Amino acid sequence: MMRFVLTMLAALLIGPVAAFAQDQEPLHITITDGVIEPLPFAIAGFIPETPDAADMASQLTQVVSNDLTGTGLFREIPKSAYIQNISAFDTSVKYSDWQAINAQALIVGAVSMQGGKVAVKFRLFDVFSGQQMGDGQQLAASPASWRRLAHKVADVVYSRITGEGPYFDSRVVFVSESGPKGNRQKRLAVMDYDGANVTYLTDASTIVLAPRFSRDGTKVLYTTFETGFPRIKMLDVATASARLLPEVPGTMTFAPRFSPDGSKIVYSMEQNGNTDLWMMDVASGQTQRLTTSPSIETSPSFSPDGSRIVFESDRSGTQQLYIMPVAGGDATRISFGDGRYSTPVWSPRGDMIAFTKQNQGRFHIGVMRTDGSEERLLTSSFLDEGPTWSPNGRVIMFTRETPGAQGEAALYSVDISGRNLKKTPTPGPASDPAWSPLLP
Repeated sequence: MMRFVLTMLAALLIGPVAAFAQDQEPLHITITDGVIEPLPFAIAGFIPETPDAADMASQLTQVVSNDLTGTGLFREIPKSAYIQNISAFDTSVKYSDWQAINAQALIVGAVSMQGGKVAVKFRLFDVFSGQQMGDGQQLAASPASWRRLAHKVADVVYSRITGEGPYFDSRVVFVSESGPKGNRQKRLAVMDYDGANVTYLTDASTIVLAPRFSRDGTKVLYTTFETGFPRIKMLDVATASARLLPEVPGTMTFAPRFSPDGSKIVYSMEQNGNTDLWMMDVASGQTQRLTTSPSIETSPSFSPDGSRIVFESDRSGTQQLYIMPVAGGDATRISFGDGRYSTPVWSPRGDMIAFTKQNQGRFHIGVMRTDGSEERLLTSSFLDEGPTWSPNGRVIMFTRETPGAQGEAALYSVDISGRNLKKTPTPGPASDPAWSPLLP
């Protein structure tokens, strides 16, 4: 993976502040579960400051706009409506011109090519209070990483206006599928969160399932059938080299996840007809059994602080969700609604758990509090499954499959309020997404 260079410079000079600034509330989107009117914003175009930066400036502008509008929280005002023409980065903002077209936020940026790198600087303005929001910033990277620059600009804008953590500068590992439905070829792939820059990590010589990122985004765990039975493999994202983890002869291992600090792996192991949860130390390979129930325990996921594990079990007769201490011991059931619950994933915020629910012939992606309260179903279709959280805990990506002989799997995302359901573009059918943390 190409090294990304990021430099944060001191505050840039701001333009004049309108006389009425003190009487206005700071610009902020309050995100609730209700319908949100998208905030209108304007991008005065990323101005090319060197002759060879024109195309790059246009591309950066488009990606920043796509990131913001893609959230459903922002609406870009068409450039044909602009009154003021900002032709230089240090041009003073005429707030009345932007107020006249109802722009509430204004982004001003510039791009240059310097020493073989792309340099981007930008400022964000609260139009109606007549103030700059935070310090201006400058970022730099190699030309191959220009999309990351755009994502980082959009992350800053998003966070300053919403007050939430960023998530655009992240990646998703998934299973890329090809071939007829009855004989799908599967291989691991990784892409930007918005579907760009797809890179394949494995070939299609064997079935691969359920990839999962480490907390630092450098490693991926997944299940492979290359030996004829499910085994856990760990892959280095930068080199695509992988190794099988130690096994107990005569067993099957699957559904692995890293602990938050990356030192341990929790997974399911089937032995003598029984499936339990186990923990493995990554460095030593030593294992510890966490459950001893005669039922099937699988799909474990750590809490962000590493103290607890949520998992699915049929110990009550149907698939339900349980939480237990990381060292094992008594588990507490948290799902009590109608239907069956599976594939629980702890939110990076620590406050919610996403899950798959099957009820009355429909599949749903849902969320609940960690004590099982406030259950809310976000989707409903023929087959929705396998949720994964964005780094800021605001968006969930999952697999949706269509019915019939020609049915295909695809990746979709939805806001945790149930808004903004949309398909994520991939080269072909895709399943089993896992979101990375923010990139360094």
